Amino acid sequence: MINFIPIFPLGVVVFPDEVLNLHIFEPRYKQLVNDCYAEAKPFGIPTVLENGVNELGTLVEIVEIVEVYPDGKMDIRIKGVQVFKTLELVKTIPDRLYNGAIVNYPSNITRYNSSLMLVILPLVKELHRLLDVKKDFKKTEAELVSYDIAHHIGLPVKEEYELLGLLFETQRLEYIRRHLQKIIPIIKDAESLKEKIQLNGHFRELKGFNFDLP
Repeated sequence: MINFIPIFPLGVVVFPDEVLNLHIFEPRYKQLVNDCYAEAKPFGIPTVLENGVNELGTLVEIVEIVEVYPDGKMDIRIKGVQVFKTLELVKTIPDRLYNGAIVNYPSNITRYNSSLMLVILPLVKELHRLLDVKKDFKKTEAELVSYDIAHHIGLPVKEEYELLGLLFETQRLEYIRRHLQKIIPIIKDAESLKEKIQLNGHFRELKGFNFDLP
């Protein structure tokens, strides 16, 4: 399906089913939110990387306008719906301050992959233990998919964008697994280094080399 959507380019990646809070303060995006909310229509958030609007983004719906301030600024809650690909940017819309895009929606396989998730979840827990982080995914482990954990494993925005472009659940989980298997040893090494630095200057009981041993 191809259609036109208003867009709100941001330097973030929004994943399908993700809930995100935004503070809206620019006049063009206040207008966009008011238009979309009044007409119960979604808008798109294409990811901005290296000062450019990239072709992939996520269609989002406005869940709630949490607060409107006297100057028109607002806090809103949105939810990711589906990944889109930009076919053409529409930089001028009559009587509107914001931009739009002609997009299509690539097929996205989101079926749960239990065998890979069983490998990944212990790695996620180990990462969070090392970082002393506690996360409530608000789902049972049996319900979790790649999108649920993607923002909680330390991926840079560029890599989150790469993940957004993977349209099979197995591909996304493999990407996440490789990232975790790469980053966890680095963090463990950093923890070991920190312990060595902290021990410097302390009285330590160390066993000397015994020359009498064969």
